[in-house]
Amino acid sequence: MNVRRSAAALAAIAVVGAAAAPAVAASPSPSPSVAKPSGLFGSGDPTYDGVWRQSLALLAQHTVGVEPAAKAVDWLTGQQCANGAFAAFRADPAKACDAKVMVDTNSTAAAVQALAALGGHDAQTGKAVTWLKSVQNKDGGWGYTPGGASDANSTSVVVGALTAVGEKPDAVRKDGKSPSDALLKLALPCADGGAFAFQPDKAGKLAANADATAAAVLGALGEGLVAEPDRKTAAAPACSDGARTPAQAAANGAAYLAQAVKKDGHLVSALPGATDQPDYGNTADAVVALAAQGGAQQARQPLAWLEKNAAGWARQSGPAAYAQLIFAAHATGTDPRRFGGQDLVAQLNATGPAPQTKATGQDTEKEKKDKKDDGSPFGVWWFVGVCLVAGIGIGFLVSGRRKGQQL
Repeated sequence: MNVRRSAAALAAIAVVGAAAAPAVAASPSPSPSVAKPSGLFGSGDPTYDGVWRQSLALLAQHTVGVEPAAKAVDWLTGQQCANGAFAAFRADPAKACDAKVMVDTNSTAAAVQALAALGGHDAQTGKAVTWLKSVQNKDGGWGYTPGGASDANSTSVVVGALTAVGEKPDAVRKDGKSPSDALLKLALPCADGGAFAFQPDKAGKLAANADATAAAVLGALGEGLVAEPDRKTAAAPACSDGARTPAQAAANGAAYLAQAVKKDGHLVSALPGATDQPDYGNTADAVVALAAQGGAQQARQPLAWLEKNAAGWARQSGPAAYAQLIFAAHATGTDPRRFGGQDLVAQLNATGPAPQTKATGQDTEKEKKDKKDDGSPFGVWWFVGVCLVAGIGIGFLVSGRRKGQQL
């Protein structure tokens, strides 16, 4: 739901004070320049994406019924500043935040979504939402940093945070303007495909942006990073320049995304001077957006492409990438433990502290391994019990369900 930009690009943008979106999918560096806290997910340098990737990892674990390690949750809550905001990463959370700590809306809103889902963190999410409201722009939206021009990605991730804590996003207004007003200003007409722009350029013109569109579709629908599976069978999204409502803007954006993935099944990342490459992260976001707007069937093609092609990208990119794929699976009712032959849940868990054992009715990793080794969906002791009761020496052999690949 956020722009997939490199940490280097984010750092440069931050220096000049422009609004931007967070580095989310890839760990910025294989060799951290700071000491990696034991509670943090991922092995890369957390300087530019620590809170973001932690929030996505915890939210993804919760979504699939895994209870995160307490120290992983504690690490995230410990990153919060006294005013409620989060920075991308604070190497020394014991030191009070000052003006040099660059807090941002994206890290804050992602943390709110994760902590709200986990429950029991009302004090932290309440302070964070209060801070987010305090930095809302006069057009109703949010920029990446306080005071930065509103952009589709930042506005949408904040909408998700407001929804997560039970707020009605369009009731959160600044100078009479709501988040929907800000998003509608960034919506292009059907002549330009019905997409959303990230921000206007210096001349005030809007340019279609697939990543911003995937984010804004969810924002216009009032959804967060996790969209619940929708069983409806809606017609293929179509663009209309009729009523300018959030719902129609979401449908227009979905129509743009559907067209963008129609040829190859994926979105494309175009970097200056480089050959166009498949954009795995944005494709995963597009799956969530398409499913949320029109049902899982609308996301079938890009989902199939991800199942076939995204394993290597996720291994290289780390926890946020696994989380994105889990969100895509969840939005379409797909089993993330059998995603193109990969166990996304086991792979995500392997990038961070071991989750707590089954307090939510889920199997521990050891139990999953036992089931896999046994070949039975119910485990070896169920099999023995059936044999004893029936007085026979044969049971039903069924294929293992999971083939988790550890990093």
